[in-house]
Amino acid sequence: MANRTPLIVVSIVAIGAAAWGVKTLLYSRSHVVTDNAQVDGRLLPIASKVQGFILRVPVEDNEVVQAGDTLLVLDARDLDARVAQARADLDAALAMSGSAQRAGQLTAQLAAAEATVAGASAMIQSAEVSLRKAAADLERTRGLAAKQIVAAQQLDAAQAAYDAANATLDATQRNKLAAEALVGAATAALTGADARVAATRAALATALVQQGWTVILSPMAAIVTKRTVEPGGLVQPGQTAMTLVPVEAIWVTANVKETRLGRVAVGDTVEFTADSYLDHTFRGTVESISPATGAKFALLPPDNATGNFTKVVQNIPVRIAIAQPLDPQYPLRPGMSVDVSIRITN
Repeated sequence: MANRTPLIVVSIVAIGAAAWGVKTLLYSRSHVVTDNAQVDGRLLPIASKVQGFILRVPVEDNEVVQAGDTLLVLDARDLDARVAQARADLDAALAMSGSAQRAGQLTAQLAAAEATVAGASAMIQSAEVSLRKAAADLERTRGLAAKQIVAAQQLDAAQAAYDAANATLDATQRNKLAAEALVGAATAALTGADARVAATRAALATALVQQGWTVILSPMAAIVTKRTVEPGGLVQPGQTAMTLVPVEAIWVTANVKETRLGRVAVGDTVEFTADSYLDHTFRGTVESISPATGAKFALLPPDNATGNFTKVVQNIPVRIAIAQPLDPQYPLRPGMSVDVSIRITN
């Protein structure tokens, strides 16, 4: 009996190994498994768009912030002065060109010039009537003078009246031309004033936008990390002040061997465990498959030259959407290693 004990033990081990092998084989037929996977997320560097001294940094490293929370406040006094100057420039430009509420100086000048043109036109009509009358009087007086019915003095007076009416018409026509020139000048000045108003409005809008840049808000729910600035410091445009790590905008990138990729399809269900929480199973679905191998995105992609080729099984990144909502007891952070099991459907 004692001699049979090793045989029994070996038999039990063999049966267990066979059962494990059969189970693994059946599982591998319906699942694609990889431990070359990690949690990914878009890390967002927070940078200032304007130069300025820092007044407040109301967040600390590893602090959770919500969308709209204040991350950084800069000294805005110089930009406040720019806004005030832009508003004053706009008021001055509106005083010249006018607005819907009140007429401007140049608008009044244009109206006066147009009124002068209208008055000159009326005077021309009056002068033309006087000239026609003087011409008719002169013609009648000439006829009577030829018959010696009227004295030569009357003919001279008629001629003088005609010449005066003609001169008056010429003067009024010149006055109208001068008034029309004033209208053109006033119109051009008003056009320039309108352009000035547009320019000052744009300058004010730019100043207001830059003024708004002095308060930086969080664009999403995230965790603050790598804060590099302190109150009183000077930041430059584009300088990273901190980095935001998204709380919910995360996914899993699983690198699947190309020999198994053909069985993976978008929409396949996924289960995975994180090395930090081996007792908890997360779920998700295959969202997309990379169009190239991971090696093609490396800094130095491999170049298998003719005659120096060594075949290496390549990995294809597969993006997995994580089922929401996440359990707050098991937070996932970008960079965490996970073991992925994809249940294939084909």
